[in-house]
Amino acid sequence: MLHDVMPGTEALLSKGQPIKGYIGFDPTADSLGVGHLVQVMTLLHFQRAGHHPIALVGGATGLVGDPSGKSSERNLLTEDVLAHNLKGIRAQLERFLDFTGGRATLVNNADWFRGMPFLEFIRDVGKHLTVNYMLAKDSVKKRIEGDGEGMSFTEFTYQLVQGHDFFHLWREHGVQLQMGGSDQWGNIVTGTELIRRRAQGQAWALTTQLITKADGTKFGKTESGNVWLDPARTSPYEFYQFWLNASDADAATWARIFTLRSKEELEALDAQHEKEPSARHLQRMLASDVTERVHSKADVDFAIKAADVLFGKATIETLRSLTEGQIASIFKDVPSKDVARDELVKGVPFVELVTTLTGFVESKGAARKLIEQNGLALNKEKVTDPSKRIDVAALLSDRYLLLSRGKKDNCLVRVG
Repeated sequence: MLHDVMPGTEALLSKGQPIKGYIGFDPTADSLGVGHLVQVMTLLHFQRAGHHPIALVGGATGLVGDPSGKSSERNLLTEDVLAHNLKGIRAQLERFLDFTGGRATLVNNADWFRGMPFLEFIRDVGKHLTVNYMLAKDSVKKRIEGDGEGMSFTEFTYQLVQGHDFFHLWREHGVQLQMGGSDQWGNIVTGTELIRRRAQGQAWALTTQLITKADGTKFGKTESGNVWLDPARTSPYEFYQFWLNASDADAATWARIFTLRSKEELEALDAQHEKEPSARHLQRMLASDVTERVHSKADVDFAIKAADVLFGKATIETLRSLTEGQIASIFKDVPSKDVARDELVKGVPFVELVTTLTGFVESKGAARKLIEQNGLALNKEKVTDPSKRIDVAALLSDRYLLLSRGKKDNCLVRVG
């Protein structure tokens, strides 16, 4: 996981005494994404090693916007939106870190920035760092030398704001270490430099590698967008599928970053995976482990059940055990059709249902031929009688019918 470590950091961590270290999270949304999990796991490892993790949620820095890794200015958030986002992020961090008995701390930099006058900031913070020092940062140079609109004064001062965060936590909480992604190195060492110049103090820095997929695409992104920790944004089923669909190379790497499995367990899984690659042992462990930590064991069980439903292994009993909301979640990306309830109250021939009412099969002749070949199913049960009639008794959760042709061609019929 490690990328850069300031000289002296390893000696600091090896003294056998607990130290305080922090990572900042800017609340640009009301949920963290899987891209944030590297930093969450860093804090978790830090705590498991006996140290005191501090998670800083940037109520103040979120109003400014971090230019690191950005090619254009970020939209500024209102205080009401930030307050809503902070609440969601706090709840997610508490699923990983143990805050009981003061074992971890959550801070908001708005608490010390809100009452700080501008003149005090530029006098007590700005005078300690030269413009030349600030311009030398990669995140600044790329924006100024690029083809875009450059950088506003607001974003240019971000490194001073983050540097003051480190100084404040060093002075008020005894924090000696700031951690973050490798793109944060410049901002982090600005903090260590400010502590040195302003108070002749000493602090350290540690960064982790930015995670990318083996094929070079961005980690944490899918065709439908970001993968979020909030189940309202990314369902537990979709979340589980993101990890399950990892390539072999990615799964081996991610298992070492996002789970707490021992070296021996992971090496045994690697060996098992090499013997039976089609069984996807690594991916199944990874998906179950991360989904349970972010959501719950019940959500893992449901995700496995949902995969069985979608890929042909489920029975009618499995389908009938699902709630209306679960069915809607599983089949969110499956083609669907709406049918009036009146059609089913009086009963409708199955052949008419799959043709005239839904268009799932192009013609009644084609439907009859598929039935003869055992190629059509209703609610995962093969239909063998071309004259079979369907009524409301067949509905799942009194709302849905599932039509299937082969193993992967499905249509969800919504009856209302």
